[in-house]
Amino acid sequence: MTVTAIFDIGKTNKKFFLFDGQFREVYRAYSRFEETTDEDGFPCENLELLTAWMKETLQEALARPEFDIRYLNFSTYGASFVHLDKEGRPVAPLYNYLKPLPEQTLQDFFALYGPADEWAARTASPVMGALNSGLQLFWLKHQKPETFSRIHRSLHFPQYCSFLFTGQQFSEYTSIGCHTGLWDFEANDYHQWAREEGLDTLLAPIMPTTTTITARIEEKTIQVGVGIHDSSAALLPYIMANKSPFLLASTGTWSITLNPFSTETLNVEDLHRDCLHFMRADGRPVRAARLFLGNEYKIWAQRLAAYFHKPYEAHRHVKPDVAILKGLERLQEPVFRWESIRRPGHEKDAAGETNLSLFSSYEEAFHQLARELVLLQTEAIYLAKGKTQAKKAYIDGGFVDNELFIQLLARSLKDIELISTESPLGSALGAAMAANRQAVGEDFLQENFSPQKQKAIHP
Repeated sequence: MTVTAIFDIGKTNKKFFLFDGQFREVYRAYSRFEETTDEDGFPCENLELLTAWMKETLQEALARPEFDIRYLNFSTYGASFVHLDKEGRPVAPLYNYLKPLPEQTLQDFFALYGPADEWAARTASPVMGALNSGLQLFWLKHQKPETFSRIHRSLHFPQYCSFLFTGQQFSEYTSIGCHTGLWDFEANDYHQWAREEGLDTLLAPIMPTTTTITARIEEKTIQVGVGIHDSSAALLPYIMANKSPFLLASTGTWSITLNPFSTETLNVEDLHRDCLHFMRADGRPVRAARLFLGNEYKIWAQRLAAYFHKPYEAHRHVKPDVAILKGLERLQEPVFRWESIRRPGHEKDAAGETNLSLFSSYEEAFHQLARELVLLQTEAIYLAKGKTQAKKAYIDGGFVDNELFIQLLARSLKDIELISTESPLGSALGAAMAANRQAVGEDFLQENFSPQKQKAIHP
């Protein structure tokens, strides 16, 4: 069977898939690794273990006589660099994008290249510390000069994975556009600050995301892709299968709503509201709105369980109740004070205590939590929509299984049709499509993503 091999590398799960010619999964292998720590003691990816696993996993798949691997590609999380010396060996850890950058480093940077709001607008990147992976390079240059002096090439994480099997070093748009702070979206080129710091000489030549390199692996000729950022990869099947504008809300710990059809530039207010740009595989911008939805949900699922003496898993079994929603109409102001979500102009969201005594039952409290989280998600969807004439929004990820949340969201999106999809292979599938450069028809989503139009719940 002719197949495409994909490594899909998340922060927690490391996955390997084989897809047949119709992009159906025919084989998978999962693994997890304990994190290691960098030289400062902060947790980070165990690059040595990961590299060994990838090589062994592909070797095992190539040894299977029932599969003929013709293509290989990679989807990984973004905001991460692997720094290599002239021999192609890592000279530093794969620093965790959650690692705090010293406040002095940020002050020094914006004293040179600010104001911060202007920089953020040009790079379509809210100021997020190490999540702006370009600032990791600035930090290395000025705080760890000995390490920096050994860097010959800094590869975005997906392109490092490709390099392992091809020996060739490239950059590509979806990784560059992942809130790195490196790209000037107005000039459509690297920002001047990166050139002034000499960082452009460390970054590999830019190739189209659909580029493949012919490589010999285990005596076999394989077309190897240059890799793709996972959020952009997950969007690709939807773009290929749709001709009219749409939005995609991908939910999980982060809920990220993507709009690949927006032509608007971002303003300072957009950025303050956590609206940013990713990039499509063709280098065009993708307007995106981020929300720490799943993280906040988990916090309150735990607290409600403790307060009402329920098991944590109780939140999975709450069914929509019209009578409860009708009763909650008495509450005109938000009840919940968010722990991890901050919104400009809504500072009171985090002020004071959450008064759970307002609720007579766990179910009532949970319904109100869903109501308030839906308001946040609705706001994020319309923020991503901007002025685009999108009439439908797909939603995938963990919140699709939350019937109450989905029905309330369908009610809240008055002029947008909500369609839930099941795409557990979304980013891996997108990486496979990028490597094959194979278009799919409008029926592809229907056959592979189980789209369901969602009905609103009305008290």
